[in-house]
Amino acid sequence: MSTSVLYDVPGPRARVRNRIYGVLATAVLLGLIAFAVYRLDATGQFQGGLWSAYEYTDTQQRIVDGLLTTLKTFAIAAVLSLALGAVLATARLSDHRPVRWAATVLVEFFRAMPLLIMIFLLYAAVFTSDPMWALVIGLTLYNGSVQAEIFRSGINAVPRGQSEAASALGLRKTQVMTSVLVPQAVRTMLPSIISQLVVTLKDTSLGFIILYEELLFVGKSFAQQTPPVNGVYAFIPMVIVFGSIYVLLCLALSSVATWVERRTKRSRKGTPPPLAATGATVMADPGHSAAGGGPGASGADVPKAD
Repeated sequence: MSTSVLYDVPGPRARVRNRIYGVLATAVLLGLIAFAVYRLDATGQFQGGLWSAYEYTDTQQRIVDGLLTTLKTFAIAAVLSLALGAVLATARLSDHRPVRWAATVLVEFFRAMPLLIMIFLLYAAVFTSDPMWALVIGLTLYNGSVQAEIFRSGINAVPRGQSEAASALGLRKTQVMTSVLVPQAVRTMLPSIISQLVVTLKDTSLGFIILYEELLFVGKSFAQQTPPVNGVYAFIPMVIVFGSIYVLLCLALSSVATWVERRTKRSRKGTPPPLAATGATVMADPGHSAAGGGPGASGADVPKAD
């Protein structure tokens, strides 16, 4: 019988109640979806004139261009944020107190600063003619500070005896970090790292504030240029279409995180070979002598000849 230290295994009645609760929750969720669809239809959001524009090749090309711009921005920001996170995490784990304090101040400052304000300040003060780098650097500073905490927590989660044993062998701290601590911490860090990359992907939509032509900016401008149909503007169809694209992108990246987590959970160690297991059993048997003989090897167990 399987047991759990977190909760009691449900009995027959509890399983029936859980099924009832699941059915009721599903019914409520379907009811909310049906109500939302009904309200959208009642307000004219499903009129053909609001959706027919997405059938044109020009519109589809604009969406593809915005998607590629978003992916380009995300790729650059992801690489830079991972690099910055590694540098800040290394500085926070430094033995030198000034370096550790400076890194702590930077991490806490960029984590506390609202990302939208940071992006707008970078655009208004430095990158007025190139909004892409205002968005990229803003994403790098914020997400890099978060990644630094993920790296630091993952390394600190490794048992202290690992680093002490490596230091006792004469390894320098850099060797201990790269050869002992980081390989073991990767398994616990990867899911959180990729989850933060999902946040980075979603935060690229803040580029529309500084008029950067990423996916959301393309959708907003497209909705503004579409003429209203019977007094209804095309903003809700735009949200549905472009929101679905963002959801699919995040689901794809989340599936990568799930796959990586499953791969890292697989043990790299197999069962010991039969000879090794037999040898361990022989060594553990106190009845065997050091000379390799069994219990019958002693003189007291050998029968005397007549």
